[in-house]
Amino acid sequence: MSTEILVLYYSRNGTTAELARQVCRGVESVKGASARLRCVPPVSTTTEATMDSVPDEGPPYACLEDLLECAGLAIGSPTRFGNMAAPLKYFLDQTSVLWLKGSLVGKPAGAFTSSSSLHGGQESTLLSMMLPLLHHGMLILGVPYTDGNLGKTRAGGTPYGPSAFAPGAGTAKLQAEEIALARVFGERLARTALKLAETG
Repeated sequence: MSTEILVLYYSRNGTTAELARQVCRGVESVKGASARLRCVPPVSTTTEATMDSVPDEGPPYACLEDLLECAGLAIGSPTRFGNMAAPLKYFLDQTSVLWLKGSLVGKPAGAFTSSSSLHGGQESTLLSMMLPLLHHGMLILGVPYTDGNLGKTRAGGTPYGPSAFAPGAGTAKLQAEEIALARVFGERLARTALKLAETG
């Protein structure tokens, strides 16, 4: 039986989605671990509008059961004025029933992001995504400086979590260091979840 890591994200132009896929590859490079890829729907400015329950393309939309069933969590969002995008925040705001029961306490978790400008608030976005994880009692992981790619990257990549710099809409091509850091992050989440399962 494999230890499953939930990789949950919102993406508008594809860069955060590509980072999510690389995090999944990192998770699945660890024997005994698997990744469950999920996204969240956009938030409508029209209050009467509703989304189809299944997206036209990409992974299925996340539900609370995905959080309950995972052994670890990676959440991703594009940077919006130094904060996470509204669709991911909207989904997280619906998790109070899990918070009341302590359902996520002790699970390893972390965050990843992308921005269209090099100094677009990536680190504050990652920190904003960590706040609800801390309230849930999750164990926060980032990317340690022992990974040499943090010192080599000229685009995305932070110790707070993987990130990508994607100038212009719809450019989802990641740099080599961004890919490597996303995979290291996924691998670290998976290894931590496995160790916690052994001792738990």
